[in-house]
Amino acid sequence: MKKNILFVDDDPNILDGIRRMLRPFREVYDLRFCENGDQALQAMAEQPADVVVSDMRMPGMDGAALLNAIQLNYPHAMRIMLSGQADDSAVLKTVTVAHQFLAKPCAPERLKEVLARAAALHGQLTNGHLKNLVTGIGTLPSLPSVYAKLQEKLKDPEASLDDVAAIIEQDIAMTAKLLQLVNSSFFGLYRKVDRPARAVKLLGLDTIKVLVLSIQIFSEFRVPAQKAALTRLWQHSMTVAHCSKRIAAEACDSLELINNSFIAGMLHDIGRLLLISQLGGDYARIMATAEKEGIRPEVEEVKLMQTTHADIGAYLIGLWGFNSDIIEAIAFHHRLNLLEAEGFTAALAVHLADHAYYLGYPEQLSGPLPPLDTAHLNRLGYREKAQEWLAHCQSLMGCDE
Repeated sequence: MKKNILFVDDDPNILDGIRRMLRPFREVYDLRFCENGDQALQAMAEQPADVVVSDMRMPGMDGAALLNAIQLNYPHAMRIMLSGQADDSAVLKTVTVAHQFLAKPCAPERLKEVLARAAALHGQLTNGHLKNLVTGIGTLPSLPSVYAKLQEKLKDPEASLDDVAAIIEQDIAMTAKLLQLVNSSFFGLYRKVDRPARAVKLLGLDTIKVLVLSIQIFSEFRVPAQKAALTRLWQHSMTVAHCSKRIAAEACDSLELINNSFIAGMLHDIGRLLLISQLGGDYARIMATAEKEGIRPEVEEVKLMQTTHADIGAYLIGLWGFNSDIIEAIAFHHRLNLLEAEGFTAALAVHLADHAYYLGYPEQLSGPLPPLDTAHLNRLGYREKAQEWLAHCQSLMGCDE
Protein backbone atom coordinates (compact mmCIF):
# COMPACT_ATOMS: atom_id res chain seq x y z
CA MET A 1 0.00 0.00 0.00
CA LYS A 2 1.24 3.50 -0.88
CA LYS A 3 2.35 5.70 2.00
CA ASN A 4 0.53 9.02 2.12
CA ILE A 5 2.92 11.98 2.47
CA LEU A 6 1.77 15.57 2.97
CA PHE A 7 4.05 18.56 2.27
CA VAL A 8 3.21 22.00 3.66
CA ASP A 9 4.98 25.20 2.59
CA ASP A 10 3.72 28.70 1.84
CA ASP A 11 6.15 29.01 -1.09
CA PRO A 12 4.57 27.37 -4.17
CA ASN A 13 7.98 27.24 -5.84
CA ILE A 14 9.29 25.02 -3.05
CA LEU A 15 6.30 22.70 -3.41
CA ASP A 16 6.72 22.59 -7.19
CA GLY A 17 10.37 21.66 -6.75
CA ILE A 18 9.51 18.82 -4.35
CA ARG A 19 6.76 17.64 -6.69
CA ARG A 20 9.21 17.44 -9.61
CA MET A 21 11.90 15.80 -7.46
CA LEU A 22 9.56 13.04 -6.28
CA ARG A 23 7.71 12.46 -9.56
CA PRO A 24 9.56 9.16 -10.17
CA PHE A 25 8.16 7.89 -6.86
CA ARG A 26 4.47 8.32 -7.66
CA GLU A 27 3.99 4.55 -7.68
CA VAL A 28 5.45 4.36 -4.14
CA TYR A 29 4.01 7.44 -2.42
CA ASP A 30 0.68 9.23 -2.52
CA LEU A 31 1.93 12.82 -2.47
CA ARG A 32 -0.17 15.83 -1.48
CA PHE A 33 0.78 19.50 -1.19
CA CYS A 34 -0.69 22.37 0.85
CA GLU A 35 0.30 26.03 1.07
CA ASN A 36 -0.75 26.73 4.67
CA GLY A 37 -1.65 25.10 7.95
CA ASP A 38 -5.41 25.41 7.54
CA GLN A 39 -5.29 23.62 4.20
CA ALA A 40 -3.08 20.93 5.74
CA LEU A 41 -5.51 20.26 8.61
CA GLN A 42 -8.38 20.07 6.14
CA ALA A 43 -6.38 17.60 4.04
CA MET A 44 -5.65 15.54 7.15
CA ALA A 45 -9.35 15.49 8.04
CA GLU A 46 -10.19 14.21 4.56
CA GLN A 47 -7.39 11.61 4.50
CA PRO A 48 -4.85 11.40 7.35
CA ALA A 49 -1.27 11.28 6.09
CA ASP A 50 1.36 8.81 7.28
CA VAL A 51 4.11 11.45 7.11
CA VAL A 52 3.81 15.26 7.31
CA VAL A 53 6.71 17.48 6.19
CA SER A 54 6.11 21.12 7.14
CA ASP A 55 7.97 24.39 6.75
CA MET A 56 8.41 26.36 9.97
CA ARG A 57 7.85 29.96 8.91
CA MET A 58 4.40 30.36 7.39
CA PRO A 59 1.89 33.21 7.75
CA GLY A 60 -0.99 32.50 10.09
CA MET A 61 -0.42 29.02 11.51
CA ASP A 62 3.31 28.30 11.62
CA GLY A 63 4.88 24.87 11.38
CA ALA A 64 5.16 24.40 15.14
CA ALA A 65 1.43 25.03 15.64
CA LEU A 66 0.55 22.77 12.72
CA LEU A 67 2.65 19.85 13.94
CA ASN A 68 1.30 20.33 17.45
CA ALA A 69 -2.26 20.03 16.12
CA ILE A 70 -1.30 16.93 14.12
CA GLN A 71 0.38 15.39 17.16
CA LEU A 72 -2.83 15.83 19.16
CA ASN A 73 -5.33 14.78 16.51
CA TYR A 74 -3.38 12.37 14.31
CA PRO A 75 -0.80 10.80 16.64
CA HIS A 76 0.08 8.03 14.16
CA ALA A 77 1.60 10.52 11.68
CA MET A 78 5.36 10.97 11.50
CA ARG A 79 6.14 14.69 11.81
CA ILE A 80 9.13 16.28 10.04
CA MET A 81 10.08 19.96 10.32
CA LEU A 82 11.75 21.63 7.33
CA SER A 83 13.37 24.95 8.14
CA GLY A 84 16.27 27.20 7.31
CA GLN A 85 16.14 29.02 10.64
CA ALA A 86 18.56 26.96 12.75
CA ASP A 87 19.39 29.97 14.94
CA ASP A 88 15.80 31.00 15.53
CA SER A 89 14.65 30.30 19.09
CA ALA A 90 11.10 29.86 17.78
CA VAL A 91 12.20 26.74 15.94
CA LEU A 92 13.40 25.21 19.21
CA LYS A 93 9.77 25.10 20.27
CA THR A 94 9.21 22.32 17.75
CA VAL A 95 11.55 19.86 19.46
CA THR A 96 8.72 18.19 21.37
CA VAL A 97 6.40 17.91 18.35
CA ALA A 98 8.76 17.04 15.48
CA HIS A 99 10.30 13.60 15.08
CA GLN A 100 13.00 14.84 12.72
CA PHE A 101 14.36 18.15 11.46
CA LEU A 102 15.62 18.90 7.96
CA ALA A 103 17.60 21.94 6.91
CA LYS A 104 16.16 24.10 4.16
CA PRO A 105 17.09 23.91 1.34
CA CYS A 106 17.24 20.14 1.70
CA ALA A 107 19.44 18.10 -0.60
CA PRO A 108 17.25 15.92 -2.86
CA GLU A 109 19.02 12.69 -1.89
CA ARG A 110 18.66 13.48 1.80
CA LEU A 111 14.91 14.08 1.45
CA LYS A 112 14.47 10.87 -0.55
CA GLU A 113 16.44 8.94 2.08
CA VAL A 114 14.33 10.29 4.96
CA LEU A 115 11.05 9.58 3.17
CA ALA A 116 12.10 6.04 2.23
CA ARG A 117 13.12 5.33 5.79
CA ALA A 118 9.91 6.86 7.17
CA ALA A 119 7.76 4.78 4.82
CA ALA A 120 9.59 1.58 5.75
CA LEU A 121 9.42 2.36 9.45
CA HIS A 122 5.71 3.13 9.39
CA GLY A 123 4.80 -0.44 8.53
CA GLN A 124 6.92 -2.08 11.22
CA LEU A 125 4.54 -1.61 14.16
CA THR A 126 1.17 -3.21 13.42
CA ASN A 127 -0.61 -2.59 16.73
CA GLY A 128 -2.55 0.60 15.97
CA HIS A 129 -2.93 1.68 19.59
CA LEU A 130 0.78 1.28 20.29
CA LYS A 131 1.71 3.03 17.04
CA ASN A 132 -0.38 6.03 18.10
CA LEU A 133 1.19 5.89 21.55
CA VAL A 134 4.77 5.81 20.29
CA THR A 135 4.39 8.25 17.40
CA GLY A 136 2.39 10.69 19.50
CA ILE A 137 5.07 11.02 22.17
CA GLY A 138 7.15 14.19 22.30
CA THR A 139 9.29 13.45 25.36
CA LEU A 140 9.98 10.56 27.70
CA PRO A 141 10.18 10.93 31.49
CA SER A 142 13.42 11.12 33.43
CA LEU A 143 14.30 9.94 36.91
CA PRO A 144 12.98 12.55 39.38
CA SER A 145 16.36 12.79 41.14
CA VAL A 146 18.23 13.45 37.88
CA TYR A 147 15.57 15.86 36.62
CA ALA A 148 15.68 17.87 39.87
CA LYS A 149 19.49 17.94 39.80
CA LEU A 150 19.50 19.28 36.23
CA GLN A 151 16.91 21.96 37.00
CA GLU A 152 18.93 23.11 40.00
CA LYS A 153 22.23 23.12 38.12
CA LEU A 154 20.86 25.19 35.22
CA LYS A 155 19.67 27.86 37.65
CA ASP A 156 23.16 28.10 39.11
CA PRO A 157 25.01 31.08 37.53
CA GLU A 158 28.30 29.22 38.07
CA ALA A 159 27.17 26.09 36.19
CA SER A 160 29.49 24.85 33.45
CA LEU A 161 28.85 22.80 30.33
CA ASP A 162 30.72 19.89 31.90
CA ASP A 163 28.46 20.03 34.98
CA VAL A 164 25.31 19.93 32.83
CA ALA A 165 26.63 17.21 30.53
CA ALA A 166 27.55 15.00 33.49
CA ILE A 167 23.93 15.09 34.66
CA ILE A 168 22.31 14.57 31.24
CA GLU A 169 24.46 11.56 30.37
CA GLN A 170 23.14 9.81 33.50
CA ASP A 171 19.61 9.60 32.08
CA ILE A 172 18.14 7.44 29.29
CA ALA A 173 15.42 9.86 28.17
CA MET A 174 17.61 12.96 28.29
CA THR A 175 20.36 11.28 26.28
CA ALA A 176 17.94 10.07 23.61
CA LYS A 177 16.19 13.41 23.20
CA LEU A 178 19.36 15.48 23.09
CA LEU A 179 21.04 13.23 20.52
CA GLN A 180 17.87 13.24 18.44
CA LEU A 181 18.02 17.02 18.28
CA VAL A 182 21.72 17.62 17.76
CA ASN A 183 22.05 14.93 15.07
CA SER A 184 19.29 16.34 12.91
CA SER A 185 20.16 17.90 9.55
CA PHE A 186 18.75 21.06 11.06
CA PHE A 187 22.06 21.82 12.78
CA GLY A 188 24.16 21.13 9.69
CA LEU A 189 26.83 19.11 11.47
CA TYR A 190 29.23 17.18 9.28
CA ARG A 191 29.50 14.14 11.52
CA LYS A 192 27.19 12.31 13.88
CA VAL A 193 27.39 13.18 17.56
CA ASP A 194 27.42 10.02 19.64
CA ARG A 195 28.12 11.39 23.12
CA PRO A 196 25.74 13.47 25.27
CA ALA A 197 28.64 15.58 26.55
CA ARG A 198 29.57 16.55 22.98
CA ALA A 199 25.92 17.38 22.23
CA VAL A 200 25.74 19.71 25.22
CA LYS A 201 28.90 21.52 24.17
CA LEU A 202 27.71 21.94 20.59
CA LEU A 203 24.36 23.39 21.64
CA GLY A 204 25.82 25.64 24.33
CA LEU A 205 24.59 26.48 27.81
CA ASP A 206 22.13 29.17 26.72
CA THR A 207 20.34 26.85 24.28
CA ILE A 208 20.26 24.04 26.85
CA LYS A 209 18.69 26.42 29.38
CA VAL A 210 15.98 27.43 26.90
CA LEU A 211 15.28 23.79 26.01
CA VAL A 212 15.09 22.59 29.60
CA LEU A 213 13.70 25.53 31.59
CA SER A 214 11.43 27.22 29.02
CA ILE A 215 10.46 24.61 26.44
CA GLN A 216 10.75 21.69 28.88
CA ILE A 217 12.34 19.28 26.43
CA PHE A 218 12.69 16.86 29.36
CA SER A 219 9.98 15.78 31.77
CA GLU A 220 9.90 14.29 35.25
CA PHE A 221 8.50 10.81 35.92
CA ARG A 222 5.41 11.32 38.08
CA VAL A 223 3.98 7.84 38.68
CA PRO A 224 5.06 6.91 42.23
CA ALA A 225 3.88 3.29 41.91
CA GLN A 226 6.30 2.72 39.02
CA LYS A 227 9.27 4.67 40.41
CA ALA A 228 11.05 1.51 41.59
CA ALA A 229 10.68 -0.09 38.15
CA LEU A 230 12.11 3.02 36.51
CA THR A 231 15.05 3.10 38.93
CA ARG A 232 15.86 -0.57 38.18
CA LEU A 233 15.60 0.13 34.45
CA TRP A 234 17.97 3.09 34.78
CA GLN A 235 20.53 1.02 36.72
CA HIS A 236 20.28 -1.82 34.20
CA SER A 237 20.60 0.47 31.17
CA MET A 238 23.61 2.37 32.49
CA THR A 239 25.42 -0.87 33.39
CA VAL A 240 24.67 -2.43 29.99
CA ALA A 241 25.91 0.76 28.31
CA HIS A 242 29.29 0.60 30.04
CA CYS A 243 29.61 -3.14 29.44
CA SER A 244 28.68 -2.74 25.76
CA LYS A 245 31.34 -0.09 25.36
CA ARG A 246 33.92 -2.31 27.09
CA ILE A 247 33.08 -5.25 24.83
CA ALA A 248 33.23 -3.10 21.70
CA ALA A 249 36.59 -1.64 22.76
CA GLU A 250 37.95 -5.18 23.15
CA ALA A 251 36.49 -6.32 19.83
CA CYS A 252 37.33 -3.48 17.44
CA ASP A 253 39.27 -0.27 16.86
CA SER A 254 36.37 1.75 15.46
CA LEU A 255 35.63 4.70 17.75
CA GLU A 256 32.28 5.15 16.01
CA LEU A 257 31.25 1.55 16.70
CA ILE A 258 32.48 1.77 20.30
CA ASN A 259 30.45 4.92 20.92
CA ASN A 260 27.42 3.50 19.11
CA SER A 261 27.63 0.43 21.34
CA PHE A 262 27.55 2.64 24.43
CA ILE A 263 24.51 4.60 23.23
CA ALA A 264 22.77 1.42 22.06
CA GLY A 265 23.40 -0.18 25.44
CA MET A 266 21.98 2.84 27.20
CA LEU A 267 18.88 2.93 25.00
CA HIS A 268 18.35 -0.81 24.42
CA ASP A 269 15.37 -0.92 26.79
CA ILE A 270 13.94 2.50 25.95
CA GLY A 271 10.82 0.65 24.82
CA ARG A 272 10.35 -0.48 28.41
CA LEU A 273 10.71 3.11 29.59
CA LEU A 274 7.95 4.10 27.19
CA LEU A 275 5.69 1.23 28.29
CA ILE A 276 6.29 1.83 32.01
CA SER A 277 5.49 5.53 31.64
CA GLN A 278 2.55 5.19 29.27
CA LEU A 279 0.84 1.93 30.26
CA GLY A 280 1.72 1.92 33.96
CA GLY A 281 -0.08 -0.89 35.78
CA ASP A 282 -0.98 -2.72 32.57
CA TYR A 283 2.68 -3.17 31.71
CA ALA A 284 3.55 -4.00 35.32
CA ARG A 285 1.06 -6.88 35.08
CA ILE A 286 2.76 -8.16 31.92
CA MET A 287 6.07 -8.24 33.77
CA ALA A 288 4.51 -9.87 36.85
CA THR A 289 2.82 -12.56 34.74
CA ALA A 290 6.10 -13.36 32.96
CA GLU A 291 7.88 -13.71 36.30
CA LYS A 292 5.11 -15.88 37.78
CA GLU A 293 5.05 -18.20 34.75
CA GLY A 294 8.83 -18.36 34.45
CA ILE A 295 8.96 -17.02 30.89
CA ARG A 296 10.87 -14.20 29.23
CA PRO A 297 8.95 -10.87 29.33
CA GLU A 298 9.12 -10.67 25.52
CA VAL A 299 6.97 -13.81 25.27
CA GLU A 300 4.19 -12.25 27.36
CA GLU A 301 4.57 -8.93 25.50
CA VAL A 302 3.96 -10.63 22.15
CA LYS A 303 1.01 -12.54 23.59
CA LEU A 304 -0.77 -9.40 24.82
CA MET A 305 0.60 -6.63 22.57
CA GLN A 306 1.65 -8.48 19.38
CA THR A 307 5.07 -6.86 19.71
CA THR A 308 7.95 -6.49 22.16
CA HIS A 309 9.57 -3.66 24.08
CA ALA A 310 12.56 -4.04 21.72
CA ASP A 311 10.40 -3.44 18.63
CA ILE A 312 8.73 -0.46 20.28
CA GLY A 313 12.06 1.04 21.30
CA ALA A 314 13.53 0.57 17.84
CA TYR A 315 10.45 2.16 16.29
CA LEU A 316 10.75 5.24 18.49
CA ILE A 317 14.49 5.62 17.94
CA GLY A 318 13.94 5.14 14.21
CA LEU A 319 11.33 7.90 14.24
CA TRP A 320 13.87 10.13 15.93
CA GLY A 321 16.39 9.57 13.17
CA PHE A 322 19.09 7.59 14.96
CA ASN A 323 21.55 5.60 12.86
CA SER A 324 20.93 2.01 11.82
CA ASP A 325 23.59 0.51 14.14
CA ILE A 326 21.73 1.78 17.19
CA ILE A 327 18.27 0.92 15.85
CA GLU A 328 19.37 -2.63 15.01
CA ALA A 329 20.97 -3.10 18.42
CA ILE A 330 17.73 -2.08 20.15
CA ALA A 331 15.57 -4.22 17.86
CA PHE A 332 17.70 -7.38 17.84
CA HIS A 333 19.52 -7.53 21.18
CA HIS A 334 17.30 -10.49 22.18
CA ARG A 335 17.30 -12.16 18.73
CA LEU A 336 20.60 -11.86 16.92
CA ASN A 337 19.53 -14.70 14.61
CA LEU A 338 17.31 -12.20 12.75
CA LEU A 339 20.14 -9.74 12.18
CA GLU A 340 21.80 -10.24 8.82
CA ALA A 341 25.25 -8.95 9.64
CA GLU A 342 28.82 -10.12 9.27
CA GLY A 343 31.43 -9.19 11.82
CA PHE A 344 31.13 -7.38 15.13
CA THR A 345 28.10 -5.11 15.65
CA ALA A 346 26.65 -2.90 18.37
CA ALA A 347 23.79 -5.41 18.55
CA LEU A 348 26.23 -8.15 19.49
CA ALA A 349 27.83 -5.95 22.15
CA VAL A 350 24.45 -5.18 23.72
CA HIS A 351 23.33 -8.82 23.48
CA LEU A 352 26.38 -9.93 25.46
CA ALA A 353 26.23 -7.02 27.91
CA ASP A 354 22.57 -7.66 28.67
CA HIS A 355 23.35 -11.33 29.37
CA ALA A 356 26.34 -10.33 31.52
CA TYR A 357 24.22 -7.98 33.62
CA TYR A 358 21.82 -10.72 34.67
CA LEU A 359 24.68 -13.14 35.30
CA GLY A 360 26.03 -10.58 37.75
CA TYR A 361 22.67 -9.53 39.21
CA PRO A 362 20.35 -12.57 38.97
CA GLU A 363 18.05 -11.04 41.58
CA GLN A 364 17.01 -8.48 38.95
CA LEU A 365 15.62 -11.15 36.62
CA SER A 366 11.90 -11.36 35.91
CA GLY A 367 11.86 -14.71 34.11
CA PRO A 368 14.72 -16.84 32.74
CA LEU A 369 18.18 -15.50 31.96
CA PRO A 370 18.32 -13.94 28.47
CA PRO A 371 19.98 -16.74 26.45
CA LEU A 372 23.17 -16.27 24.51
CA ASP A 373 22.79 -16.79 20.77
CA THR A 374 25.59 -19.33 20.52
CA ALA A 375 24.75 -20.15 16.91
CA HIS A 376 25.34 -16.50 15.92
CA LEU A 377 28.56 -16.37 17.96
CA ASN A 378 29.79 -19.58 16.35
CA ARG A 379 28.94 -18.38 12.85
CA LEU A 380 31.03 -15.23 13.39
CA GLY A 381 33.82 -17.08 15.18
CA TYR A 382 33.30 -15.22 18.47
CA ARG A 383 32.38 -18.12 20.77
CA GLU A 384 35.64 -18.11 22.76
CA LYS A 385 36.03 -14.33 22.61
CA ALA A 386 32.51 -13.93 23.99
CA GLN A 387 33.48 -15.73 27.18
CA GLU A 388 36.43 -13.37 27.61
CA TRP A 389 34.18 -10.36 27.03
CA LEU A 390 31.61 -11.64 29.54
CA ALA A 391 34.40 -12.05 32.09
CA HIS A 392 35.49 -8.46 31.48
CA CYS A 393 31.92 -7.33 32.11
CA GLN A 394 31.78 -9.26 35.37
CA SER A 395 35.00 -7.51 36.41
CA LEU A 396 33.61 -4.11 35.39
CA MET A 397 30.51 -4.72 37.52
CA GLY A 398 32.57 -5.98 40.44
CA CYS A 399 30.89 -9.40 40.25
CA ASP A 400 33.96 -11.54 39.63
CA GLU A 401 34.93 -12.20 43.20
